[in-house]
Amino acid sequence: MESMMQTDPIIFYIFVIFTGSAILATIALYARQALLVAYILLGIIVGPSGFAMVSDTSLISSIADIGIIFLLFLLGLNLQPQDLLNMLRKTTVLTLLSSLAFALLGMSCALLFSFNLIDSLLIGAAAMFSSTIIGLKLLPTTVLHHRHAGGVIVSILLLQDILAILLLLVLEGVHQGGDKEWHEVLLLVLSLPFLIGFASVFERYVLVKLIRRFDKIQEYIFLVTIGWCLGMAELATLLQLSHEVGAFVGGVVLASSPIARFIAESLKPLRDFFLIMFFFSLGASLDLDILYQVLFPAVVLATVTLAAKPFVFRYLLVKLGEEPKISFEIGVRLGQISEFSLLIAVMALNTQIISHSASYLIQAATIITFIASSYYIVMTYPTPIAVSDRLRRD
Repeated sequence: MESMMQTDPIIFYIFVIFTGSAILATIALYARQALLVAYILLGIIVGPSGFAMVSDTSLISSIADIGIIFLLFLLGLNLQPQDLLNMLRKTTVLTLLSSLAFALLGMSCALLFSFNLIDSLLIGAAAMFSSTIIGLKLLPTTVLHHRHAGGVIVSILLLQDILAILLLLVLEGVHQGGDKEWHEVLLLVLSLPFLIGFASVFERYVLVKLIRRFDKIQEYIFLVTIGWCLGMAELATLLQLSHEVGAFVGGVVLASSPIARFIAESLKPLRDFFLIMFFFSLGASLDLDILYQVLFPAVVLATVTLAAKPFVFRYLLVKLGEEPKISFEIGVRLGQISEFSLLIAVMALNTQIISHSASYLIQAATIITFIASSYYIVMTYPTPIAVSDRLRRD
């Protein structure tokens, strides 16, 4: 086995991930538990903190990020541009108010455990955001009610992601000194409209014509779609945006295409392949020794976040005219801390802006909310991976 790992570690890692996931998923289904938790648990067992069968978590994480790119692309395919603009206008104030409330909540928890002001500010900032991957992965897209809820959720998450990107740029600018962060922020503001404009023009005058010309060759449509998705993701990074934003914009501009549904169905297996690796990498990146050091404050922060977010979102959404039941469900689906918070924690630690304990607290609380929130959603609301036939919706 040692020689196998030395000659071709990627194949060995994929073998461990998917064979192990199949075994634990079988056990989870018999026990009527969520599959997502099984993937994270496998990462803990065979990752560096467990048996270390998968030791290079950075390699797996890099590959798994492709799943998030495909996920955002597919979500964009299910949203008409006009509907999305209406949702963004409706949820801008909601997103800003809710982010402020969650920031104050997280900051208060940090101060309660005697973290200094800078640590507390960044812990509060990390608590502002909800997980794009959890919110969208567990959301059905084929039911009318959830298409509407999906539009609200996507618009909130998109605005949160922009705020998170701004925060990451500021952290990088503070580390480098000078006023570079303001230059980067200005570039971000100009880059997003340019990206949307380019995508719209290219889709209208090039992409759609190619798709119509060769729409009977499914392999070609598949290749062009993947090329478009990843090309938009790379273009976004050149403009100082994230891969996810680029993929989402690429999906939205294709949403009006008559074969958008066919494209979405074709890419789902590819998306799921990478998302299994993503959830595995979350578990594998969890350092149990560090977790023990910050376990109690992390549990408190995670519990407060999980308890507060559904009610805050429900209150604000009802004020905007949404039904109370749907509003509370949206709040539950957005009740966790974000994967962007993990990036904030790591970048702030690497740039020596916050302490090790504060960074580990954010990471531990984020993963705890991932597991708890995912489990509750899968067992309570319709999801594509529900263990109950009554709740399973794709």
